[in-house]
Amino acid sequence: MLIPFSNKRLVSGLIAGIVGLIAVLLGGWWFTALVGLIVHLALLEFFRMAEFTGIRPATKTTLVACQLLLFATQWGNEGFITSELSSAILPLSGAAICGWIILQPETGSIADIAASIFGLFYLGFLPSHWIKLRNFSDLNAINSIDISNHFSDQIPNGMTITLVSCLIIVASDIGSYFLGRAFGRHSLSPISPSKTIEGAFGGIFCAILIGAIAGEVLQWNQGILIWSFLGFLIALFALVGDLTESIMKRNAGLKDSGDALPGHGGILDRIDSYLFTPAIIYYLIRLILPFLSS
Repeated sequence: MLIPFSNKRLVSGLIAGIVGLIAVLLGGWWFTALVGLIVHLALLEFFRMAEFTGIRPATKTTLVACQLLLFATQWGNEGFITSELSSAILPLSGAAICGWIILQPETGSIADIAASIFGLFYLGFLPSHWIKLRNFSDLNAINSIDISNHFSDQIPNGMTITLVSCLIIVASDIGSYFLGRAFGRHSLSPISPSKTIEGAFGGIFCAILIGAIAGEVLQWNQGILIWSFLGFLIALFALVGDLTESIMKRNAGLKDSGDALPGHGGILDRIDSYLFTPAIIYYLIRLILPFLSS
């Protein structure tokens, strides 16, 4: 018996969510391995879209470079390599990608180089910040959830930030979808005609609301203000990620980036909201940390 489309979407979404939750809870190399798998599959979809437009990216080199970048991030967090060496992976990988394109028998183009380097940034450098967030431990001045009455240890700060950030992204997606369907009247952008201004504001409202609730529950100093602002930024850059992928699909003449997830399309269709957001969260928290400890 065939599973209805809507049920397929629900089942595949629940499975993906549960797998992601388990990986976040486990952390360490389990989390890095899942991020690496997602990045690999999403990169294949990205380069497939690029090839539909006639671009010939350095696919294999970029795939390897992105995995090396993710692993180096985890090694750097564990202290196996220095932070300087971990940071050097990005420019060295970019140079290696350009070198590979130069050595090809058929002369490459600006588009070939641009697509390959963007792939490294878009699906290597940006997702590596999820690993940095999960390993975040510099919050001595900020209180995290205290569940010592129930468990022997506190929830790690990195796990708390990662879970709350993902929850806000989910709230933003759900809010923009349902409120957009209910009240949407004005198109947001010709890039994605189905998205409306009302839906965008609905997503931002839901993200700020969940952020404010998280800030109260987490009991950070100025937590409500911080997480409300983070909720706003997360919703905003989740929308940027969504529209960025829409541009690429539109240019390639594709409805979905792939068909890996029944009812959702491709991997890239599912994670586009999660690509720009971790870097915003990571650097903002590091920026405000000195002010919270004073």
